[in-house]
Amino acid sequence: MTGHISTRLLTIVDALPLLLGMRVLEIGCGPGSAAREIARRIGGGHVVAIDRSQKAIAQAVVSCHEEIASGALSLRHAAIEDFELAAGEPLFDLAFAIRVGALDGRHPEAGAMAMARIAALLKPQARMFIDGGDPLRELPIPR
Repeated sequence: MTGHISTRLLTIVDALPLLLGMRVLEIGCGPGSAAREIARRIGGGHVVAIDRSQKAIAQAVVSCHEEIASGALSLRHAAIEDFELAAGEPLFDLAFAIRVGALDGRHPEAGAMAMARIAALLKPQARMFIDGGDPLRELPIPR
């Protein structure tokens, strides 16, 4: 099943520095439109899409069925502040979040916790992007 992706989300995905084989973390995936498009573009890579909403994850399970079945995408019900990799699971090359309050300045305390968690999930050279730029802006990773 291929789902629709809005022009706005497509512009954001187009702006991400995606490469074949990457591991990508989407924080706040909603129904999975961006995750599905990224999984299609990164070849042998893998997208892990998380959301704190169980309803959003349930929607994404349906809309991303093909990508999940192929092994290109996995979904997890988690807030970024609490998200942990499974034992032996590799770190991410890139992370991004669209309309996530903990990362866009609306909730500074949650943002500090989220960025510390993100830093622990990313490879040393990895990059983190959020919406709010033209169309994205890069956040510095606390190291």
